[in-house]
Amino acid sequence: MIAKSLGIVALLAGAVLLPSSARASENGLPGCAAAIAYSDANKGVAVLVLDKGKPVCRSADTDKPHELWSGTKSLVGLMAAAAVQDKLLTLDERAADTLTEWQRDPQKSAITIRQLLSMTSGQASAIGRPLGYAESTKLPLTAAPGATFQYGPAPMQIFGEILRRKLEAAGQDANPGRYAERRILTPAGIKVDEWRNGADGLPLMPQGMVLAADEWAKLGEFVRAGGKVSGKQIVDPEAFAQLFEGSKANAAYGLTWWLPRPTTARDMVTRSTDITEKAADLPADMVVAAGAGDQRLYVIPSRRLTIVRQAKLDLVALSAGARSTWSDAHFLSLLLAHHTP
Repeated sequence: MIAKSLGIVALLAGAVLLPSSARASENGLPGCAAAIAYSDANKGVAVLVLDKGKPVCRSADTDKPHELWSGTKSLVGLMAAAAVQDKLLTLDERAADTLTEWQRDPQKSAITIRQLLSMTSGQASAIGRPLGYAESTKLPLTAAPGATFQYGPAPMQIFGEILRRKLEAAGQDANPGRYAERRILTPAGIKVDEWRNGADGLPLMPQGMVLAADEWAKLGEFVRAGGKVSGKQIVDPEAFAQLFEGSKANAAYGLTWWLPRPTTARDMVTRSTDITEKAADLPADMVVAAGAGDQRLYVIPSRRLTIVRQAKLDLVALSAGARSTWSDAHFLSLLLAHHTP
């Protein structure tokens, strides 16, 4: 059912007032109006739902660039899968094979690239305050590699340094951001408005990418297609599949992607989403890129869906430790309840 003007839309559950932000010509998904209204009520700025690549629910402003915050991290996993295909690295190689300064450290010498990407490498780092690539490699460990999930920017920045050195050794452009552009973003047709650099002048791996919802959805479609563009596999398929497998330390976090899995991890970031406690009610194959301020990219292959939700980030409230009232499970229930797989 598609509304021809902004106003009342008849849904299965009854008449619902379509938010003024909605673009009515593309809101044929039952639950769309309610989902946009819920997002708007929680500082939302954009909602976009693609069903098999076609928009079926769209608010206004999906073409306006917006900060992804930690949603950027999930691109890093895809970059790693591309680097595996390019034979630059393997997920289980030791980081010290490249970071030779780690080779004399009994604990750091055991860290693998997989552990960096799964946030289990042992470095504790302040969320939102990334050091540069080289400085991040100097951080001490606060846990044994593989033992504990510790979410933060340092492991992503360390991976950035590893990739930078790998590219340099291979005689390629050593900037990891440009590697992401030529290997994934440009082939997938994704226009990046900005990717902020850190103090070292290199693109921030844990945050800093600015994309419109329309563009972030293209990354979701790339994931939904299994890492393919026009049927061509452009990342290593085995490494790609492993991005969506949780670790022993946190079953709800793969290699830079969140998963709807029950978990024993009790850290603040894992507890900030209810996809863990509501896992039984959510599609098992869903994967999520998530950022501060409840930025979300949900990919659900079994439902043919890619869903983007962007919102304003209240830095004052975040700094004060205020907990978001956003519910991923509720938002998704509004969209999935009447969607036919």
